[in-house]
Amino acid sequence: MDLREELPGDAESVRDVHLRAFGGHGPVVAGLVDTLRGSVTPADGLSLVAEHDERVVGHVMFTRGLLDAPRRLVDVRVLSPLAVLPGHQGTGIGAALVRHGLRTLAARAVPVVFVEGDPAYYARLGFLPAGDHGFRKPSLRIPDAAFRAMTLPAYEPWMTGTLVYSEPFWRHDAVGLRDPAAPEDHVPRGERCPTIHAWPP
Repeated sequence: MDLREELPGDAESVRDVHLRAFGGHGPVVAGLVDTLRGSVTPADGLSLVAEHDERVVGHVMFTRGLLDAPRRLVDVRVLSPLAVLPGHQGTGIGAALVRHGLRTLAARAVPVVFVEGDPAYYARLGFLPAGDHGFRKPSLRIPDAAFRAMTLPAYEPWMTGTLVYSEPFWRHDAVGLRDPAAPEDHVPRGERCPTIHAWPP
């Protein structure tokens, strides 16, 4: 298996990986990837593929987010999405992509990587509950256990605050969990839900 940065010619293969890996939710995730791809530059993101027998079988993106810290805004990275073709899942490809990405981002002096995902899976990769570091979720719809973070060597203790997702995550409604049965005036946890201000593109 070869791990490398995504190339322009990989776009259709990457889209196919997400469509097949996420099933009915695949079109949303594939659309998010297509939109996020324009923000990936050597300075502001990372898109990696896993290739097996000259076929793309896995993909992960790390894109720019902001940490609204008391001292100043901090550039951070958001791990999303991560997908592996169904026939190759459970073989360690996803973990290898994530670990390769984290090593690359550490070398680029990225201080923190956030992820919204399966707590058990990401705990095995070293991601801790983000609230333990004083980080706050960008949406109340994200379960506390699913909001994870990994601090890298460039992290400093003053870097606390609220994670702000980039605009494409809101445009594609790819943040947190939606409850189709919730009434229009539903207020989570007995609190008034704050207005979401998406970071401009």
